[in-house]
Amino acid sequence: MKKVQSFDKVFLGITLLLAFAGIFIFTSASFGLLFRKGFSLQDLLFGQIVLGLILGIVVMIIMYKIPLKWLHEYSLHIFIVSLLLTLLVFVPHIGFEQIKGAHRWIAVGPFSFQPSEALKLGAVIYFAALLPQFKARMGSLKNILLIFSGVLVLPAIILLLEPDTGTLIVLFLTLVSMLLAAGMKIRQLLLLFGLSILMVAALAVVRPYVRERILTFFDSSRDPQGASYQIQKSLLSIGSGGITGRGFGQSIQKFGSLPEPTGDSIFAVAGEEFGFIGAGALILLFLVFGIRGIRIAQHSPDMFSGLLAVGIVILIVSQSFANIAAMLGLVPLTGVPLVFVSHGGTALLFAFLEIGILLNISKLSHI
Repeated sequence: MKKVQSFDKVFLGITLLLAFAGIFIFTSASFGLLFRKGFSLQDLLFGQIVLGLILGIVVMIIMYKIPLKWLHEYSLHIFIVSLLLTLLVFVPHIGFEQIKGAHRWIAVGPFSFQPSEALKLGAVIYFAALLPQFKARMGSLKNILLIFSGVLVLPAIILLLEPDTGTLIVLFLTLVSMLLAAGMKIRQLLLLFGLSILMVAALAVVRPYVRERILTFFDSSRDPQGASYQIQKSLLSIGSGGITGRGFGQSIQKFGSLPEPTGDSIFAVAGEEFGFIGAGALILLFLVFGIRGIRIAQHSPDMFSGLLAVGIVILIVSQSFANIAAMLGLVPLTGVPLVFVSHGGTALLFAFLEIGILLNISKLSHI
C-alpha cells in the first residue's frame, strides 16, 4: 500500500496569501462603492469574508477529507447536477436578470448564487474521469473533437444564452490544457485553436458586444465613452500608481470613474494603490500558485487525479491572468473576475472548494 503523505503545506500557504491579500485589496476597493447608491460596505464584506472566506475554508477542509474515488465514481452525476443548476438562471423567480439582460445568478432565500462556478468544476471533474478511458484513441483529431465537444457543447450553449462568454473562454482553455496533459499532440492543438478562432469570428458576427470588445482591443481609442471606456480608465488607474502606488485606500479612479472597482476592474485599483511592486507581487503569487499546482499534478498517483489537478489549476490561473491581461490591454475584455480578489462570495467559496481537492490530491502525491 502507498503511504499517505502530508498535504502540500507550501501550496496551502500560497493560497492563503492570495486569499488574505485579496480581502485586503477588496476592502480598499469597496470604499469606492460607498459613494454610490445601493451599496453597503457591511453587506459587501459579509458576502466576501463570511460566505466566501470563512465558509470557503470550511468547505476546503471537507473536500480535503472526501475520498477522491467518490469524485471519480460520481463524476457524471456531478456534471449533470451542475448543468441543471446552471439552467435555473432561466427559471422565473429563481434566476434573475442583471444589467444588460444577462442571466447569471439564482436567488437562494436572501442570498444570491452564481451556478456557472459549479458548472466549470463539474465539467472539469467529468472530463478528468472521461479522458483516461479514451487515451488510446487520442491519435485522431476526429476522436479528440468528439470527446471535447461531448463535454463542452452543453455548457457552451448555456453560457452563450446567459450570456457569459468570458467563463466559456476560461472553460475552453481549461479543457484544452487537460487534453494536452492527456497526450494530445501540438499539431492537433493548433488545429483545435484554428477551429476556435473561426467560432469566435462567427460569434463576433452574431453578438455585437463580442465584436465591440475585439475592435476595442485593436484600437483602444475608439468610442472612448463607450466600448473602450473601461480599458482607458483601467490603464489610467494602473499608470498613476507608478512604482510604489498611492497607498492603501488612496485610489482616485475607484470613486466613480472606474467601472466595477470591486469586480472586473479590481486589479486596476490594486495597481493604483500598490503600484508596480504590489501588482507585480500579486502576479508573482498567481504564477507560483500555478507552478506549485502543476507540480502536484505531475506527482499525482493516477491519471484521473493528475488531470483533475491540471484542470483546477488552469481553471483558476487562466481566469486570473485573463482578468489581469484585460486590465492591462493585452487581451480583449472578458468580464471574468480576479480569483481570490474580486467581489463574489460564490467564486471565493468554489475557489476554496477546488483548493481542497488539490490538497487532497497532494497528500497522495510523492512530493
